[in-house]
Amino acid sequence: MSTSVTTTCRDLAELLTAAQTACRLLFQECYKAGIKNIFITETYRSQERQKYLYAQGRTRPGQIVTWTLKSNHSGRLAWDIAVGPPQTLYDVTTLNRIGAIARKLGITWGGDWIGNIDRPHFEVRSTWVIPKGYKLEGQVIVPSNSKMKVQLIVEDKKEEIKMTKWNPGSPAMKTETENFIAQAVKEGIVQASHLKDLQNGVMTTDRLVGLYITIQQRRSK
Repeated sequence: MSTSVTTTCRDLAELLTAAQTACRLLFQECYKAGIKNIFITETYRSQERQKYLYAQGRTRPGQIVTWTLKSNHSGRLAWDIAVGPPQTLYDVTTLNRIGAIARKLGITWGGDWIGNIDRPHFEVRSTWVIPKGYKLEGQVIVPSNSKMKVQLIVEDKKEEIKMTKWNPGSPAMKTETENFIAQAVKEGIVQASHLKDLQNGVMTTDRLVGLYITIQQRRSK
C-alpha cells in the first residue's frame, strides 16, 4: 500500500471485511446485469491524503474534489468506481445503473446524497451483511484499471442425480401406467423400448416423469 498522499490505493484488501464483501457483491451483480467495464479507482485513503485532497481548491490550486475532512475511505469502508471504454470515465448513465443495484444491496451510493452528489462513491457500515436473497456465487474479479473487465468465476459442480427405480405402489397403478405408455408407443410418440423397461421393472422415476411430460406435450400440439 502506498503511503504517498498523491497516490491512490486501489487494493480491495485494504478495506474492512464488510466493505470487501459488499464491493465484490456489487461487482458481481453489475456483471450479471451486463456492466463489466467498471473498475476501482480508490479504496483506503489515509487521513493525511484526505487532508491533502481537502486542501485542493482551498489552500492548494485546483478544483475542489472533496467537501469533508472525515471520509469513510479513511475508515476503510468506502470505495470509488470509474467506467472504462467505450463510455466516458464517469458516465452518468452507467453510474446510475450501478447506484440502483447498490440500493438493492443495502450499499450507500453517493449519487443519492443531497447537495454533495458523488456518483462514483460507494460505502457501507461496518455492520453491513449480505441481504437476504443474495450471495457471492463464485470468485469475483474486481478490476483496478480500465484495461480489465469484471469477471465472475463459478466452479462447475456436477450434481449427482440419484437414479431410483419407479415403484408403482399398486398393481392397478402399474397396469394404468403400462397402458398409458403402450398407447403412446402406438401413436409413435415414444419408442417401444420404454414400455419394455417399464414392464421389466428397470424404469427410473425421473425417466418416467420425462416420458409423461413428452407425451403430454406431443398430444397437445
